[in-house]
Amino acid sequence: MYRLKWFHLYTSEKHVEIYKASGHRNTTLHSLTPPLIYLPPLYPFPPILFHSRAPIITHHSSIINKLYPPATMASPPDTSKTTKLERYNSYIRRVNSTKLLAASSKLLFRVTLLVALILIFFFTFNYPPVSDSPAGRHVHTTSHLLSSAFYGSGASWEKEVRRSSTPRRPNGFSVLVTGAGGFVGTHCSLALKKRGDGVLGLDNFNTYYDPSLKRARQKVLKQHEIFIVEGDLNDAELLAKLFDIVPFTHVLHLAAQAGVRYAMENPMSYVNSNIAGFVNLLEVAKNADPQPSIVWASSSSVYGLNTENPFSESHRTDQPASLYAATKKAGEEIAHTYNHIYGLSITGLRFFTVYGPWGRPDMAYFFFTKDILQGKPINVYQTHDNKEVARDFTYIDDIVKGCLGAVDTAEKSTGKGGKKRGPAQLRIYNLGNTSPVTVGKLVSILESLLNVKAKKHVIKMPRNGDVPYTHANVSLAYRDFGYKPTTDLSTGLRKFVKWYVSYYGIQPRVKGSNDSA
Repeated sequence: MYRLKWFHLYTSEKHVEIYKASGHRNTTLHSLTPPLIYLPPLYPFPPILFHSRAPIITHHSSIINKLYPPATMASPPDTSKTTKLERYNSYIRRVNSTKLLAASSKLLFRVTLLVALILIFFFTFNYPPVSDSPAGRHVHTTSHLLSSAFYGSGASWEKEVRRSSTPRRPNGFSVLVTGAGGFVGTHCSLALKKRGDGVLGLDNFNTYYDPSLKRARQKVLKQHEIFIVEGDLNDAELLAKLFDIVPFTHVLHLAAQAGVRYAMENPMSYVNSNIAGFVNLLEVAKNADPQPSIVWASSSSVYGLNTENPFSESHRTDQPASLYAATKKAGEEIAHTYNHIYGLSITGLRFFTVYGPWGRPDMAYFFFTKDILQGKPINVYQTHDNKEVARDFTYIDDIVKGCLGAVDTAEKSTGKGGKKRGPAQLRIYNLGNTSPVTVGKLVSILESLLNVKAKKHVIKMPRNGDVPYTHANVSLAYRDFGYKPTTDLSTGLRKFVKWYVSYYGIQPRVKGSNDSA
């Protein structure tokens, strides 16, 4: 917008002549007083000349040019810069809009990709592929971050947790059983529930062996009103929530990465489960109010290269022959530490080659049965000095009796709020059969029960962590809680074979298949 300027022009004869030239013949000098007033051009209108007394307006720029030469007149404003600026601003706006649209598209694509990856991650870990072959397998577990989100919330979930863990008998225990979907965990959970204790299971259903077998065990537990929380030992948030909901009196810790040979393929799975997972459980237990008594599964593998027989709890265990054995030995030392510092009552149980119905497919008696029935050859090991390999095979029912005996005699923890208030119980026991049997004898019993001749390949034992001989001395367990195994190998294998052919729907020529288990 231009500012309006007024110019007072003093009249003269020249002005009169110019004014007459515009068509006003009677104009005199006197008639032009007071002076003419000139209004400079207001773009886009032409200049205006008028008289203040009797305004007469002309649009003839030629007259004004005579009065005031172009050099003295105001020039029209230059709008070229304004136009260029407006065009530049318009261009910048278009560029910014384009950039914003491109950035929004990229952001939307990345968010969509992230959501897709999260969904793939969730379904992969919660519904892993099932592999029938033990070779080259990798362990998959449910992500502990997801387990808390999907299993650790909701009123119905908490109601199920409380219902399952509430004892039905007077002065009954409330027991958290880790590894409840496993072989020993399933049998112990059923025995505890049967006598009226409250039982809550915890399992991550990993794929070390066929998860469908674990799911089948889970269905059996569900029929007996035992609920399994699907989660990982390393999920501290989930464990803390369980202890907030339920004041557990005992923890029967049976979850572990099992197997001696597999440690050479996947060593970190043993560290994550057997050490880190155990520490995480103890950390939560030490802060619980009340602190629970803990009974946990160690292993006869801790005896390692020990040559004294039978194996006694007083024998040295500082020469493990496998990583699995080393992690179990580490667990015993960790248990001592938490007992000493925090007053946790802890009992360790060294299992000796447990077998029976619902057993583990990676155990020799299990895959021997499968291969014999399928007509496949089996490898029977000998030591490097040509001696037969022998194991103290222990039937599952005897192991369950030992576990419950340890639970029943476990004293209360003495800590509170993570602080020790007095000395606490710390124990370690062997749970075995006390009668070692050679692997050759095991195969002969299976041949008789299956009525099939095995195709045996006798080979030297590989250096993969296995030990040639185990033999349990159980006198300490017998003294403290009356542990006494009663099932010999022939009887136990007969019960196992009956379960095996029934579970897998096989109709072999099995001796005693109609006998009661």
